[in-house]
Amino acid sequence: MTPEEYIHDRLDDQITWYDQKSAWNQKWFKRFRVVEILFSTTIPFLVSQVTEDTTILKSIVGGMGVCVAVLSGLITLYKFHENWIEYRTTAETLKHEKYLYLTTVTPYDRDSPFQELVNRVESLISRENTTWACTIKPKEKEKDKV
Repeated sequence: MTPEEYIHDRLDDQITWYDQKSAWNQKWFKRFRVVEILFSTTIPFLVSQVTEDTTILKSIVGGMGVCVAVLSGLITLYKFHENWIEYRTTAETLKHEKYLYLTTVTPYDRDSPFQELVNRVESLISRENTTWACTIKPKEKEKDKV
């Protein structure tokens, strides 16, 4: 594989993937948080308007409270914020490596710059798998103790 093929087929592809995943997670994180904030700030106002003959308003307030809890749970479960930051960081780091390589500056100003690029890029890409494995193994050990 030539350096040009690697940059086009692997590096640029990964930059695009991380960029798109970052944007997707950012979009959903912000949408859910905006709705969560709107509902949670509206609830106290609506509660102040509740009287004994406003049962529909009580149901609305209760439903909004449930929505706030569900949205908060979804944000935590799917880790939109963490993924947004992690994917953005990885995309920007990959871009940084690409431009260092293309401009032949340190660490790409020595012998075998292409091999150095491949090693560094593949290390960055596989970092998430390593992190995932490290977080799963302690949970499995705890499970085995029970």
